[in-house]
Amino acid sequence: MKRRNFCKNAVLGTAGFTTVASTQSTPQPEASTPTQPAIQWRMATSWLKSDITFSAVEELCQRVKVATNGRFVIIPYPAGEIVPPLQVFDAVKAGTVECGHTTALYYLEKNSTLIFSISVPFGLTAYQQNAWLYYGGGLEIMHQIYADFGVIAFPAGAVGIQMGGWFNKEINRSADFKGLKIRIPGWGAQILSRFGAQVIVLGGDEILTALEDGRIEAAEWRNPHDDEKLGLHRVARYYYYPGWWEPGASEDILVSRQQWQTLPKAYQQIFQAAATETSLTMLAALDAANGEALKRLVEGGIQLKSYSQEILQTAYQVSVDLLEENARQDAIFRDVYDKWKAFRSKIYQWNRINELSLEQFVLKDFS
Repeated sequence: MKRRNFCKNAVLGTAGFTTVASTQSTPQPEASTPTQPAIQWRMATSWLKSDITFSAVEELCQRVKVATNGRFVIIPYPAGEIVPPLQVFDAVKAGTVECGHTTALYYLEKNSTLIFSISVPFGLTAYQQNAWLYYGGGLEIMHQIYADFGVIAFPAGAVGIQMGGWFNKEINRSADFKGLKIRIPGWGAQILSRFGAQVIVLGGDEILTALEDGRIEAAEWRNPHDDEKLGLHRVARYYYYPGWWEPGASEDILVSRQQWQTLPKAYQQIFQAAATETSLTMLAALDAANGEALKRLVEGGIQLKSYSQEILQTAYQVSVDLLEENARQDAIFRDVYDKWKAFRSKIYQWNRINELSLEQFVLKDFS
């Protein structure tokens, strides 16, 4: 990976947000500017139309359109309408589409260091992940990685900690995963593979059918709202938590660097602002919807179950082993891993004092 300085191009990058106040006592007339060009892009996504994520992407595109007075139009397409959900990265890289909305969990084989731009198993929560990306150096690192593929990426969505998947049988120990055919991507897949699971990576549009016809026996997708919309509760009985493999997953807009460089600076700033706003509003929408969805699922008869301490402890150790193995094999991974661990240590210390202490007191009376 080549080292590059992306700071000069970042409007909402690692330096954060800047507000400029005029000291002029008399309002000055706006300078006249030529009409901005009319541009239309297509956005491939990895998401089903029923997902809150896709709704958030539609809102993002609408924000860009309105802010540019209809001059910059981005049309989002659900998974499979342009390319399959697991091929969005390749479509952007090849120029099939100008941009795409996806998760790098599907593309870790291209560069394992991308794990620090998404969600490390047993790592940062969504709020901590945003702090890492925008103020801890994570966003600059992400830009450096993607630059080698001719792509620029911006965080554009946060999911929060997910559920732990749907199963047709109870899972009490890590040994119970042996031979189990389960849909799961990313490092969660690598960890469960070491448990002996038969991992199968499918797009969201294939999961329900695969469960129904027996190609898989278990699957994780996202959260109660999106899982309910997909209908997974109709074919699996046991719903596990927590989704330890994605404690704070962030999602990205990938843009062809060639196409990005053709945009006027004003369009670039509007685009980045809309992406950052989506990271906030998507997480808020999911937090608001998931509690009600989970209540409906439980009342409908699904069995909500927590992973055992043995499973969590074993998975945690395997996750640490994977991180250390990659660090030994790749000096750049080691460098980023060390930076991420240092940031994690600081924010954990702070959140233990402020958030955890309050939550432990307040939530003790809720069950």
